[in-house]
Amino acid sequence: MRRIKYSVVQEHYPRQVLVVLGAAYLLWHQGIRMIRLAGVSLTLAFFLAVAGHPACGQSPSGPVAPKPGVEVQLPPKDTQAKVRVRVALVNTPVTVRNGRGEMVDHLEAENFRVTDNGVAQQISHFDLGGDPISMVILIETSSRIEPLMPQIRKTGILFTQTVMGPTGEAAVVSFNDAVDKLQDFTTNGDMIENTITHLGAGTSGSKLYDAMAVGVEMLSGRPQAAANKPGRRRVMMILSEATDAGSEAKLGEVLRQAQLANVTIYSVGLSTTRAELQAKSKDSRPQITPPGTFPLPPQPGVPQTPTSEQDRYGNIDLMAAAVWAVQHIHDQVKDHALEVAATATGGAHLATFKDRSIERAIDEIGGELHSQYTISYTPAGSDVTGYHEIKVSVLRNDAKNLKVRTRPGYFLAAPES
Repeated sequence: MRRIKYSVVQEHYPRQVLVVLGAAYLLWHQGIRMIRLAGVSLTLAFFLAVAGHPACGQSPSGPVAPKPGVEVQLPPKDTQAKVRVRVALVNTPVTVRNGRGEMVDHLEAENFRVTDNGVAQQISHFDLGGDPISMVILIETSSRIEPLMPQIRKTGILFTQTVMGPTGEAAVVSFNDAVDKLQDFTTNGDMIENTITHLGAGTSGSKLYDAMAVGVEMLSGRPQAAANKPGRRRVMMILSEATDAGSEAKLGEVLRQAQLANVTIYSVGLSTTRAELQAKSKDSRPQITPPGTFPLPPQPGVPQTPTSEQDRYGNIDLMAAAVWAVQHIHDQVKDHALEVAATATGGAHLATFKDRSIERAIDEIGGELHSQYTISYTPAGSDVTGYHEIKVSVLRNDAKNLKVRTRPGYFLAAPES
């Protein structure tokens, strides 16, 4: 705007007019500034709005719904394959005895043949009593076996010296109406002995299966021996009657998990009234059906189980009972629970009757463990669901004079959909 000298204007216009003109000039100049500021504000608001729009962000906040009529692109077919369940490693204990019942401890890996569902397997790890032991000791402390507690409290040194050995570790769990972890895994023998020495009697309950489930879970976290890799043998030692009362877990379910976790179960029966169950069979008929199956239909009104077949024929096939229990995890095994558990995992059950004391039973188990073969393999075709039968045979000229004991197999459930 052209500036006019005040003196010239003052000569031609009255004072009142000059005041009005000055005020108008000030209002005009202020208006121009406000318009400029408003323009800047509008420009800034526009850019902020554009930046906050979902279409201009880096990525949408959630999944973008497909447009109607537009085909959704799927991943390649080979990435949609079903997840298969595989067994990474099978560790099986193998006990070999001669005709006199003595341990045979001079065999090599090439003397054994292992099959899984009839398929020969390659042995990836072989050991004779040398792999260190991880052991969970389950001890019943119910009021029913209270008269035996003084003997049980003296067994601590047997567990540490005879079973654990110098490289082993152990944990102690007691059970009655409750399951209590008294001592976690330790290599300190004094701590194990002290825990067992101070065991107290509990209530009348006996949650045997729940305690076994806890033991399997504890052992599942211990490292295993594999090809060219040191590890530990997983062993569960049970001192108990064969009676379960109040458990939520079922024996078949626990044994299935024990087999998959490569846990070997040994048991010492505390009932002095239990008859010897390993008596020679009175039934001379040959086995004509696979283990866990029955050659004849059930008796009317009687559920067909291995123990019902015992009543029918006058004997019990522990191997068949073990396979049946693992295959029928929702059914309950009422009798011979400790014997079935030991048979299903390649261990042994020793009842304390006649001249066998608790101490002698533990000593026998320790001797077997440290003269026992451990064979490991990665199963070929292990994605096949169902029961896998393990067979171990000795390839020697005198094999017919040797008795081989191992675990019968494991059950691989179908993957959940």
